[in-house]
Amino acid sequence: MKLNPAQNDAVHYVSGPCLVLAGAGSGKTRVIINKIAYLVEKCGYKARNIAAVTFTNKAAREMKERVAQSMGRKEARGLWISTFHTLGLEIIKREHKVLGLKPGFSLFDDQDTLALLKELTQNELDEDKDLLKALAGCISNWKGGLVVPEQARKIAKDEQQQLFAMLYQRYAQHMKAYNALDFDDLILLPTLLLRHNEEVRTRWQTRIQYLLVDEYQDTNTSQYEMVKLLVGERARFTVVGDDDQSIYSWRGAKPQNLVLLGTDFPRLKLIKLEQNYRSSQRILRSANILIANNPHVYDKALFSELAYGEPLRVLIAANEEQEAERVVAEIVRHKFVGRTQFGDYAILYRGNHQSRLLERALMTNRIPYKLSGGTSFFARAEIKDIMGYLKLVVNPDDDNAFLRIVNLPKRGLGPATLERLGTFANEKHISMFAAIFEPELNHYLAPAAMASLYEFGRFIVDTGESAERGEPVEAVKQLIRKINYEDYLYETSTSAKAAEMRMKNISELYRWVTEMLQGDELDEPMTLPEVVTRLTLRDMMERNSEDEGGDQVQLMTLHASKGLEFPFVFMVGTEERILPHQTSIDEDNVDEERRLAYVGITRAQRELWFTLCRERRQFGETMRCEPSRFLLELPQDDVIWENRKPQQTEQERMQTGKANISSLRDMFKK
Repeated sequence: MKLNPAQNDAVHYVSGPCLVLAGAGSGKTRVIINKIAYLVEKCGYKARNIAAVTFTNKAAREMKERVAQSMGRKEARGLWISTFHTLGLEIIKREHKVLGLKPGFSLFDDQDTLALLKELTQNELDEDKDLLKALAGCISNWKGGLVVPEQARKIAKDEQQQLFAMLYQRYAQHMKAYNALDFDDLILLPTLLLRHNEEVRTRWQTRIQYLLVDEYQDTNTSQYEMVKLLVGERARFTVVGDDDQSIYSWRGAKPQNLVLLGTDFPRLKLIKLEQNYRSSQRILRSANILIANNPHVYDKALFSELAYGEPLRVLIAANEEQEAERVVAEIVRHKFVGRTQFGDYAILYRGNHQSRLLERALMTNRIPYKLSGGTSFFARAEIKDIMGYLKLVVNPDDDNAFLRIVNLPKRGLGPATLERLGTFANEKHISMFAAIFEPELNHYLAPAAMASLYEFGRFIVDTGESAERGEPVEAVKQLIRKINYEDYLYETSTSAKAAEMRMKNISELYRWVTEMLQGDELDEPMTLPEVVTRLTLRDMMERNSEDEGGDQVQLMTLHASKGLEFPFVFMVGTEERILPHQTSIDEDNVDEERRLAYVGITRAQRELWFTLCRERRQFGETMRCEPSRFLLELPQDDVIWENRKPQQTEQERMQTGKANISSLRDMFKK
């Protein structure tokens, strides 16, 4: 495929700083790949002196693969294509002595960080989960803004910020003592090092002679500074971005970095990619008209040479259950009529919690699906826990299930007890569960542990017998109630809201199990062992299909959909308070939500549906819903609302008017 004139300009401009403003579906990755090849093949650059950075490992992997195909693997050898954090890590590894780090430093993930903060703040925060989360977020934001602990103490406004700044300092000291770094350090440390150490800066500017940055609108303060320091005075770089697709301000991303470039690099050349190769003209027109409601520093108007295409449709449901059923019914109908594949459809939503009912409707209709960007229903800890109980009830010899749940919720059975039980069971060649009832076990365990295990064992046996006696629904209900799982969730979740969401998932699982046990007009009732087998198989299929494309409906959040495209797209829950989200309305940040809606719309290649409910249950209350303002901002002549008559054309209106006048005249003649 030949480059269009704007793409061609972007590839061939190499003498100074370049900003490529790339609209959705305008072929920006092709520009980066062709530009890398041009730099090596025509401009005399060595592959090892070129670096391209992006935001996800997946994007970096794909770019690497495409460059190797385009240039040949041998020619591409030495080329640096990675995420910002991987580049930062590479700089730290090479410069660890200058940074005062020992070579084998550890990397902390967010769980490690939270655990350390919890330990360090016992006296001040008393293990308050919300405060710990707020502190971790605050430290992350400070690091993203290149603020070190001493500065944080100077700029802290109120009492809480002063406390957090003091705790940030304590955390930083411990991390240094542990010879450990967290995720944010991978940008903070190299950036500050490049800023303050001229020798290191010169070394890296010599190493990276041309820099390309993808998804530039997602950079935060420290990433922007890192780019500036790496390119230096020569300013040989190309950044590619789209201010209309900046949807990560909550992670510190600053779309204004696109504007800042023009100030910091007055010779900056701006090239706009406005031809979209993805969507029908109608979808594109709607997206353009929607996003025009946002303020813009750089204007661009996407156009498409594809057909005008089908109208956008709005489906209205009574509630969220019906919404999920309607989406699935529409996919089944549309697939049958159009002879399409399940893999052609994507369902996009604002929050991960919205996937639950959609998964259920797809499973009920035996439609294969893949959940991206969120946690699959069966991968959620609370579902694994209850499934662990059910697996043990139907198969007491399942040692994995036993180990998962024997001390969950806590029953005072520590690792030492379980290790002794395991050794005893191995010697006897029986399962750990069966070992509970062996008389000699009391020679190995303390009386308290013995009593606790025996009580647990009896409970599992009784539940199994009750299920076998023909009361499986009641047995499952009693199991969830008697283990006090709800109390356990409220004690261990990050917030009451999170516990409530997790309990909702348990209710959903209970509902599925109940429906399968009772059967319906399509399916015979199943026994509890059959239900557990069916659900376990579903879980395995889901995991096996994680890396396979397969013919599956795609489910994902709007955030996760960025960069992808699908022939047919459903955007569900297009209502006020969901999209735009209530938080953004409260914080007067609706512009970012509009960009998120724009991202969703521009994923669609051929057809696009929106759904909304008349009412929706939220936190135990039924709320009346209003259509999202974004639906009302679309060009209404391109949208069909299912509860409204199609809008008449001017000609049709005149004809109707004439007919009405004519019938009035006839009435008066009589």
